[in-house]
Amino acid sequence: MMGKARHASASDIVMCGMFTALMAVGAFIKIMIPLGVWQVTFSMQIFVAVLSGFLLGAGRGFLSVLAYLIVGLCGVPVFAHGGGLAYMLKPTFGFLIGFAAAAFVTGLLSGRMKTRSAAGTLAIAFAGEMAYYACGLLYYYFMFNLFVSPDVGIGFKELVAVWFLSTVVPDFVLCALASRLAVRLEPYLRSMVKL
Repeated sequence: MMGKARHASASDIVMCGMFTALMAVGAFIKIMIPLGVWQVTFSMQIFVAVLSGFLLGAGRGFLSVLAYLIVGLCGVPVFAHGGGLAYMLKPTFGFLIGFAAAAFVTGLLSGRMKTRSAAGTLAIAFAGEMAYYACGLLYYYFMFNLFVSPDVGIGFKELVAVWFLSTVVPDFVLCALASRLAVRLEPYLRSMVKL
């Protein structure tokens, strides 16, 4: 029993570490989308965050993304545009927090799902994506309007048009792919943990 507990703990650490590394790799697989004065980044990170939620569950998925955030805030340039504590002052930092929220929500809903179905996993992936955008948009709105540019500010319509509508569809495609891959990989991961 104790041997199994140690093995499960070791496998948890390995899996969480792997997804932390994948989050860093995903930051550099990106496309910059110019929208007037704005530069919106579309990356593979939402794919990794949602996949971690499906495969690791709410707690471990959240921790794997949190570890990635801590590494980046410590100064290691693992974010799409660098790293360091000053990154928290950027309005877009909320989207990084959103990756942790996406992993948590996906894992939470996935854990409550009794039977796997394509529609069910797709809905869960969509919920994870919306958690990501909720964090990102709220943080951006308050940080930009209160600290970065309180004189000019950004309105709700512009915020949604630039930071939501520009990437929500391709992000959903990535989330859908993550949900399908999770269904394929889950049996293999379960068998590995049982070894």
